[in-house]
Amino acid sequence: MYLQHFGLRELPFSLTPNTHFFLNMASYHKAYNMLMVSLANAEGFIKIVGEVGTGKTMLCRKVLNTLEEDKENYVTAYIPNPVLSPKGLFLAFAEELNIEIDQDVGHHRLLKAITEKLVEFSADNKQVVLFIDEAHAMPEQTLEALRLLTNIETEQVKLFQVVLFAQPELDVLLSQPSLRQLRQRITFSFEIEALDRDGVERYIVHRLATAGYNGPFLFSKRALDFLFRTSEGIPRIINILCHKALMVAFGKGERTVQIDHVKSAAYDTEGVTAPSMNYMPALLAVGGLLIGAALVFYLGRFYL
Repeated sequence: MYLQHFGLRELPFSLTPNTHFFLNMASYHKAYNMLMVSLANAEGFIKIVGEVGTGKTMLCRKVLNTLEEDKENYVTAYIPNPVLSPKGLFLAFAEELNIEIDQDVGHHRLLKAITEKLVEFSADNKQVVLFIDEAHAMPEQTLEALRLLTNIETEQVKLFQVVLFAQPELDVLLSQPSLRQLRQRITFSFEIEALDRDGVERYIVHRLATAGYNGPFLFSKRALDFLFRTSEGIPRIINILCHKALMVAFGKGERTVQIDHVKSAAYDTEGVTAPSMNYMPALLAVGGLLIGAALVFYLGRFYL
């Protein structure tokens, strides 16, 4: 699409949580260090909270990758979609631990199989860490079942740790009296914040450089200011707006991204609130340019 036009090896603003693009900004650096120290000390529940699109899954994958490189000391389990019944959660955990067991197994046998596997790992001096993404979506009964599951322990240590990544709705859920015991088990918590104006610029520079860009900065100061105000520092929105703005600039044959390109991208993006401007012309312009850019890309592939 616009890769060759801007001298890029890959798309710099993809929405997939590729840890290749992980940026060790202050908020993420603190969260990462807190996680690694807490895990090394075998603390109980750990909670990471952040608004939609702030990079929780990226951080989760980064920590997962770090622990998976240390297979002598850690065993990791990852559940990305925890909208499960208590038994469904136990089965998912068992599958992550490579426990072969029938789906229709009884609760007692399932719990026994998990316990035996955890004891086996503990005997090998391996620490088991369960990562749960989107934890705010877990049913209340499943959260309580998870707490009960963590009661599995030897006389010296608990047999596994739990790291919860969630939107702020999890804090609302945990405030219920019925979950007060789980709330008391959370030994460390951290809230990921949105990027400030300087952080937005660093974020964009980093992703462009990681994607292979080597030249003058692509985004004008006014474009960056508008990006910051419109995205409110949320990385996912920044990615969407930057990708579309690059497409608009490419469609016009321009080598830098100006504020008008970002405005067009903003008005083409549902759920994004941008400073007032003539809405329809901007929307029609970006629609035509995005379609044109796509046609250039696909026709180019067809005739090659």
